[in-house]
Amino acid sequence: MIISQTNESFAGIAETVTRGGVIAFRTDTFYGLGADPFNVAAVQRIKQLKGREERKPVLIVISDCKQVSRFIHQPSATFTLLAEGLWPGPLTLIGKAEVEVPVEITAGTETVGIRLPSDDNVRALIEACGGALTATSANPAHKAPAKTAAEIRAYFGDKIDLIVDDGVARTDKPSTVVDARANEPKLIREGVIAWAEIQKELNRTASSR
Repeated sequence: MIISQTNESFAGIAETVTRGGVIAFRTDTFYGLGADPFNVAAVQRIKQLKGREERKPVLIVISDCKQVSRFIHQPSATFTLLAEGLWPGPLTLIGKAEVEVPVEITAGTETVGIRLPSDDNVRALIEACGGALTATSANPAHKAPAKTAAEIRAYFGDKIDLIVDDGVARTDKPSTVVDARANEPKLIREGVIAWAEIQKELNRTASSR
């Protein structure tokens, strides 16, 4: 079922997530497959939908910085600096996962990647769903990320509980992913935010302290 994203639709969307359903929703990059990150069955279902390899972690989007402590154990100084300087924005930061984060999310890496989107509509939806959602791209493995609700329906048909239509994706690039567990960050994937911009932010922050 496809529904339009409106303030009035949030209650039904949240109910779907709460009962363990899987939704597709527009993130600040592409459309993503959303579920309660702590619902193991729902996360496993997402992996089956995508045909995703078990060793690949599932990233999380959050509604505000207060959610970080639910997922990241003792964020590094680099994690904190990048979050303060570049969030909200299309930057996924990897940190050491809290023990409560399911292995279905971490894929046994003991790490988790989280992002605070810069899009107000996206954050409002995440907040309505409890403050955090999985956000792995809404496409089968080895297919292009979905940019519209219609593309998701073409990929998955009625295998998803709810497709939330919020228009066309706002970008043609994924989020930038940085491993920020240590003082020296490591680029995992360059996306919307250039690696040079991230290094510039770290240098700027360091020089101001």
